Amino acid sequence: MQSFIKDVVQEVIKNNPNTGNVVFILPSKRAGVFLKKILSQSLTKTVLAPEIYSIEDFIEKVSNLVTANTTTQLFELYNAYLKVGDYEKESFDSFLKWGQILLQDFNEVDRYLVNASTLYQNVAAIQEVNHWSLNTDNSEMIENYLHFWRYLEGIYHQFNNRLLEQGLGHQGLIYKTSVSELPNYLDSTTKKHVFMGFNALNTAESILIQTILEKTDASIYWDIDPYFLQDNIHDAGYFIRNYQKTWNVLKDKPLAGLTNYYNTKKNIEIIGVPKNVSQVNYVGNLLSKIQDESPDALRNAAIVLGNEELLNPLLNSIPDTIPATNITMGQKLESTTLASFFTNLIEFHEQKTEKGWFYKHLLNLLTHSYAVLLFDANEVSTERLVSNIKTNNWSYISYTQIRELLSENTAIHLLFEDVKNNPHTLLDNFLALVQAIRTIELVQQNSLLLEQLYKFFTLFNQLKDLCTNFTYINNLKSLKHLFSQLLSSETLDFQGNPIEGIQIMGMLESRLLDFETIIITSVNEGVLPSGKSNNSFIPFDLKIKNGLPTYKEKDAVYTYHFYRLLQRAKNVYILYNTEPDALEGGERSRLITQLLTDDNRTDIKSFIGTPTIQPITKNIQQVEKTKSLLELIQEKARKGFSPSSLSNYIRNPIDFYRQNLLNINEAMQVEETLAPNTFGTIVHDSLEELYTPLVGTTLTIESLNDIRKNVTTSVARNFEKTYKEGHISSGKNYISFHVILKYIQTFIDAEITAIKDHSIKIIALEQSLSVPLEITGLDFPITLKGKLDRVDEFDGVTRIIDYKTGKVERRNVELMDWDVLTEDYQFSKAFQLLCYGLMFFKMHPADNLTIQAGIISLKNFADGTLLFAQKETARGPKNHLITNEVISDFEQILGQLITEICNADIPFTEKEV
Repeated sequence: MQSFIKDVVQEVIKNNPNTGNVVFILPSKRAGVFLKKILSQSLTKTVLAPEIYSIEDFIEKVSNLVTANTTTQLFELYNAYLKVGDYEKESFDSFLKWGQILLQDFNEVDRYLVNASTLYQNVAAIQEVNHWSLNTDNSEMIENYLHFWRYLEGIYHQFNNRLLEQGLGHQGLIYKTSVSELPNYLDSTTKKHVFMGFNALNTAESILIQTILEKTDASIYWDIDPYFLQDNIHDAGYFIRNYQKTWNVLKDKPLAGLTNYYNTKKNIEIIGVPKNVSQVNYVGNLLSKIQDESPDALRNAAIVLGNEELLNPLLNSIPDTIPATNITMGQKLESTTLASFFTNLIEFHEQKTEKGWFYKHLLNLLTHSYAVLLFDANEVSTERLVSNIKTNNWSYISYTQIRELLSENTAIHLLFEDVKNNPHTLLDNFLALVQAIRTIELVQQNSLLLEQLYKFFTLFNQLKDLCTNFTYINNLKSLKHLFSQLLSSETLDFQGNPIEGIQIMGMLESRLLDFETIIITSVNEGVLPSGKSNNSFIPFDLKIKNGLPTYKEKDAVYTYHFYRLLQRAKNVYILYNTEPDALEGGERSRLITQLLTDDNRTDIKSFIGTPTIQPITKNIQQVEKTKSLLELIQEKARKGFSPSSLSNYIRNPIDFYRQNLLNINEAMQVEETLAPNTFGTIVHDSLEELYTPLVGTTLTIESLNDIRKNVTTSVARNFEKTYKEGHISSGKNYISFHVILKYIQTFIDAEITAIKDHSIKIIALEQSLSVPLEITGLDFPITLKGKLDRVDEFDGVTRIIDYKTGKVERRNVELMDWDVLTEDYQFSKAFQLLCYGLMFFKMHPADNLTIQAGIISLKNFADGTLLFAQKETARGPKNHLITNEVISDFEQILGQLITEICNADIPFTEKEV
């Protein structure tokens, strides 16, 4: 196969040996690199090099204007918007939300040489009709809205005139100007112009090319197969068929450049793969397979990304055995880590309040990879600051607190200086931060990071100049919106050798290039082609009337590029997403359906691909009991197992191993709102404080009314002690404070009601117990320890009471079968009550006790005291009393559990919780 460029070059050299007198105009700059290489290979003697331009560069040369960058265009457009009309204008940050759309409209109007005055008068008239009403007077808001449409024509002229005064232009203005400047250009040159590989041309390009073809010795070569031209409904030939009919210079003449390659035999595979990442994984597997079976097929190969956001995952999927790749597309700046760093920093300062910075925003910044690099390079430790935030529950942190807890240096100043909503100060800090990051050794060793830093340094200098020249960016909100706009439009261009290796590109970068092996990804509706998006202020009908392109023309453009890639290729792999959603495009593309229904193509294989993805399997964790671990268990046994730790083992032995043996607990977190354990601690401490004066006494209505008066003071004091400096004056914490008040007041009121018919005597509060256990087969001391929330006498019966702020139901404390105690975690509350009962019996061995043990659940207080009970069985009726017999039975169960924990042959095995 001979490429299209080589065909044209050989013909041009044959007819024009003096190549220095030739000007090549191509659809893209990328194709120029390949043209130069093929040209050098085709020449047999030294000659002057021809001029080679992309169409954009050529038209800029003809117009004598310079392309203004996107940022300058946006500022000049806003300036024009402010100057035209005397109605109320929107702020700059509001303008940024729609300014880019208006810019695209102006660009399109000029490229297609539309009469802007007539067009925008029609737009204004349509908007007037849309807002017509019976009211003679419109509201101020509607009037301002209509004024905008009435003045669009004025904004257009003001904007274009301002750019022309500076010798600048947006793309459309440059195209429009080039048409009027073309006679001057033609008078100044006698060179032969060669146009190659064009398809969809705007009106300005069409007039320019036709004029040069008619008035000079020029040629145009079309990169298309006659198969598409002869089919009158095939979109791949849509534009070129129109040019054949409408261009005088082409009428009744054969088109140059046509080749019959499309219907040659090819290997075409259409592969459905679920989701985007699976597609790039499949590409990696496909490359390995091709390399093993026919390595020559990769010498002239390309991967075309329908969805260009897949670039990064694709790079990670390419096998290491692939010798070379070249990226012929840019990486969006917004996808870099530096972009997230500076965006976070702008938002961090924008969100500062009078109270300081919200702790989450600060912690996010402290843990960002570039912040960590800066801290490490400046020997700054953030542990003390983070520890204070979490320990003291600081929801908001001031700059003063940060300076006190972090060593003062340049990096800390640049990150945390109070910029007082001034974008100038923040941009100065950003420029200094770029310089600081650049000097870090790890960064200096990474050429890609240095390139990114340079790009951001340029961007911030540009923003600084604009902030100086224009007063619109006067707060951080405006800066953030502008920065976001620039990030979405700016790219980091990769530099490599486009002649060697597998080429990775977007669909538009493939123009004029031919490859033997092609892999195209994301061939789904909404991606290829992109669908019916109409991001414009110009209504669809007006676009059609004025010859402006719509989604129909855009579909034809992508159809041409798709089929052009297939023309000379020998191996084609087309991938699509079988599991589409709203964000990733629709079902498989109509381009695939069209290809499959082509009767002339009998060489297509279509199937669902199976990417090699390792399934995620849950490995049940096991920890063998080594000698050192057994020593740790025995040490824990000597110090004492608590009922809660044993319940933890029943729930999941691995949690017991981590939390109760190794003391590995969850990382401390700032409690923006009261955590359940903190809530429970405050309730327990408040009840202890209130009832302590009543220990040893029989409760009376007077004594209970006295402590009820102190509930608010006691709860507030315990909030301050437990919740540290956390805010409770508003939000959920304020609600939690009053919920605790309500819980405790309801509890006391219930006691007041109960003592009218019963006698209650407080024996102990928060009583710590620790008792030895004798377990057969274990030759080391074992202790059971715990704390009883309350011990009282209720009508002469001793009760052990455990307070719970969570929900507990009666079924959790009533047993029918002893075995479930150590098998089913839902009976953990019954297990704990029996542990308390066992300890209490051990502390009073000679008293021949009969006690009760129960839980008061403050969340479902209406159920009363939930007493431990053995359910009715054949052995007897339901019984709430805990006797020596009950304790004896439980001690056997407990002994078996602790024996299992201490058994060297039984590993700690994870349970699914």
